[in-house]
Amino acid sequence: MKLTYDDLGAGRTVLLLHGGAGPRSVLPFAHRLAGRARVIVPTHPGFDGTPGGPDGVGDLAERYLALLDELGLRGVAVVGNSIGGWIAAEMAVRDTARRLDRLVLVGAVGIAVPEHPVADFFALDFDELARRSYANPDAFRIDPAALTDAQRDTMAGNRRAIAHYSGPHGMADPGLRARLGDVAVPTLALWGESDRIVDPDYGRAYAAAIPGAVFQLLPGTGHIPLIETPDQVLEVFDRHL
Repeated sequence: MKLTYDDLGAGRTVLLLHGGAGPRSVLPFAHRLAGRARVIVPTHPGFDGTPGGPDGVGDLAERYLALLDELGLRGVAVVGNSIGGWIAAEMAVRDTARRLDRLVLVGAVGIAVPEHPVADFFALDFDELARRSYANPDAFRIDPAALTDAQRDTMAGNRRAIAHYSGPHGMADPGLRARLGDVAVPTLALWGESDRIVDPDYGRAYAAAIPGAVFQLLPGTGHIPLIETPDQVLEVFDRHL
């Protein structure tokens, strides 16, 4: 499985895993974070026109752990947003070689919380997706009529990749919540107070499943705070990373 990734900055290493919006949703933040750290930003196979490959989230988590071995990296902070948070959590569960030293989940999906289900991404139009994703949706709405053919193709490909990774149970693995008890690194769960893709109580359940994890609510932001309120996230990272 070949990987495409950006490698930015210098210093301690942060592996930054994007969500369903693709790598462009985290790269502006990555360039800012690169002033403080070395930031590696993979493009998940199947996104942005890259070849597919992994059978699912667990398979991709194993591949990213192998990437850290190939690069000779230890003491890595893994930060994941949305489906990237799911991948990051699977990495932490499987990291028996102790490559990671910190886990940051930002509006992560991946666990089953029946009383707080993940929103059905595939049933949402652009307007509803923006309403659920941002505290200020008007600033981030997409006008379908303004999209180029290339942008439409990229978004359709990313949507297919999300469907592939989500698997038979949607955006959750029913067994992951129990396995999070194996996570052995300090964990921070960051949740936007206006996140209506996975609400804050879902985030609290995520944190509660990980030994010693800290839950922090971010005011005035939604599901993708790396886009909506990057200054706020950088301030948190300065304290915790």
